[in-house]
Amino acid sequence: MNSMKGTVADLQLCKGQEYSSFNNQVYLPFSDTLKYCLLALAIALFLAALIILACKMRQYYAYKAKANGKEKKFISSSNGEKKPDGKILVKSLSPSFLEVARKEQDSKIELMQKEMEKLEVHLTPSPPSNESLDDLGSDSDRPLGPRGMLKFNLQYNKKSTTLTLNVIEATDLPEYSRDPFVRIRVLCKTDEPKSEVQTVLHECETRVVKNSRNPIFDEDFSFSLKEYPLSNTSIKLEVKDFDKYSRHTLIGEARRALKDLKSSETLEFNEHLQEKTKDIIGEVLISLKCLPTAQKIEVGILKFKTSSSSIIQERDVYARIDVFSNQHKQKHQKSSLRAKSKVTVFNETFLFSLPDPKKTHCLILISLYETLSTGKKLIGQTTLGNQKTKFKDDHWDMMMQTLRQPVADWHPLYI
Repeated sequence: MNSMKGTVADLQLCKGQEYSSFNNQVYLPFSDTLKYCLLALAIALFLAALIILACKMRQYYAYKAKANGKEKKFISSSNGEKKPDGKILVKSLSPSFLEVARKEQDSKIELMQKEMEKLEVHLTPSPPSNESLDDLGSDSDRPLGPRGMLKFNLQYNKKSTTLTLNVIEATDLPEYSRDPFVRIRVLCKTDEPKSEVQTVLHECETRVVKNSRNPIFDEDFSFSLKEYPLSNTSIKLEVKDFDKYSRHTLIGEARRALKDLKSSETLEFNEHLQEKTKDIIGEVLISLKCLPTAQKIEVGILKFKTSSSSIIQERDVYARIDVFSNQHKQKHQKSSLRAKSKVTVFNETFLFSLPDPKKTHCLILISLYETLSTGKKLIGQTTLGNQKTKFKDDHWDMMMQTLRQPVADWHPLYI
């Protein structure tokens, strides 16, 4: 037993020596040479990574600059060349989705701009001429040059006091005439002495003849002239070119006094179309007040009167005010509806901008309309302002002499 114990003790002693020697090998520190080698390797790997990153960033910026250069070249090639008529030339590029989309968008924008310009021309009333009142009304400016001729017949039946008109044809109309028609008005002067006011007894139109410079109408019209003497009555026929936005272009007019008509006798006329003339059909009472501190002008529509009460129909009327300052059109304003009578009372005022009244060129257009089931009908128009015209406007001068005080005056209505 003692020998066995001794053997075990010897074995344990040997294992303890082995364990101590093994622990001394594990915790033995690295040498300085190995440390410096590992540090040098780490620094080399770090520098290599920096070099690779720099190369990649250089490639990225070079690619981005190249892409921007192509886009600028595309834009310059699209907008750089233009024809004299304003159409844009686009250079042929390789087909791509972006190019096709941009072309479609440009064409749509150009088409919309043209349509908006066309609508603006037709819907916005143009300012009256500085030299005359001939440009008033809902019709476009009359063109210059030969106007053509109009052929028609007139017959008066004394027993029935009926005037019969037969509009036959128009010939040699200008080249710009595409869809002509004839507007007819029967007018009668008032019995008041030295008065130029006329009454519109009847008003009608022929049908529109499409695409013709020599339209044949062949239409008959009958007008009752009871209580209206022929000596004060006349008929006016205006040949116009139809426009779907109601800005019909005036080609010319023919006017005939009826005092020479004999009973039951048909007279044929072949008249040269002349430039348009204006007729006074009533008056409107307008008030003006200048507010220099607020840089505004107050326009008041007070009353409107016609020449006769026998032809007044049960319709509503309203006034529209357009102000042009230094050739710039301000937003128009409208009055409320009033029942039409011999003297229609409005008593409404409207404010418009008027910076520096003494230097600003201002023109005010007053239009009176009556409502119809199909829309509206122009009754008459008048203008006033400080622009130099052949019609001296004392009303404006009185307003400038009495600042901040309303000044009212009557103005003739033209049609």
